[in-house]
Amino acid sequence: MPSKYKRILLKLSGESLMGKKQFGIDPAMTKLYAKEIKSAVNAGAQVAIVIGGGNIFRGMDAESSGIDRAQGDYMGMLATLMNGIALQSILEHEGMSTRLQSAIKIEQVCEAYIRRRAIRHLEKGRVVIFGAGTGNPYFTTDTAASLRAIEIEADVLLKGTRVDGIYSADPEKDKHAKKFDRITFDQAYQKNLNVMDMTAFTLCQENNLPIIVYDANTPGNLLKVLQGKKIGTLVENK
Repeated sequence: MPSKYKRILLKLSGESLMGKKQFGIDPAMTKLYAKEIKSAVNAGAQVAIVIGGGNIFRGMDAESSGIDRAQGDYMGMLATLMNGIALQSILEHEGMSTRLQSAIKIEQVCEAYIRRRAIRHLEKGRVVIFGAGTGNPYFTTDTAASLRAIEIEADVLLKGTRVDGIYSADPEKDKHAKKFDRITFDQAYQKNLNVMDMTAFTLCQENNLPIIVYDANTPGNLLKVLQGKKIGTLVENK
């Protein structure tokens, strides 16, 4: 079954790459994500990716260690590039054509982010990984994902997590938590649901970009989402 969406942006957290490790990158997780992404490409979707860096360094945690917040955020941006390089390598081992673009210029490692070039890569069937966040401190990779999705005119932003959607409370702590199959941006805001940080969330709402939160660790889920099956939670304006 072909993909329901022509162009997607997939947001993965850095922590998701840790797998069962306490730090760094678990090769089993990168291989899992690579196979999921390959299935999406084979279904006809144009795929762009933003990965966090929390498995290596979180800028927001820097202040507690005495590091200036802005400097810490730049360290976090470099961590996202390390994750991007790792995922790029595994994707290419799976036979996919890729490009890694950075919001910070590191010419020896990857391309600088240029919107029109990124779109052209996608049109040619290449998987594009966006690294270094927005290139600015004080912005999360959730915001970077929302911004890049809007810039490349993605049809949907997919947020891969370890839970199977958005709940009324933390399902790992509250067994009575209710899962939402679909919810509007306004309802999510009114219920104070933790979908993404507020800057990222508002960007999606104002630009009418739907978000699907789903369990990225279950093999086959990404393809099911693209085929329009009821996987995860859809957040939209309607």
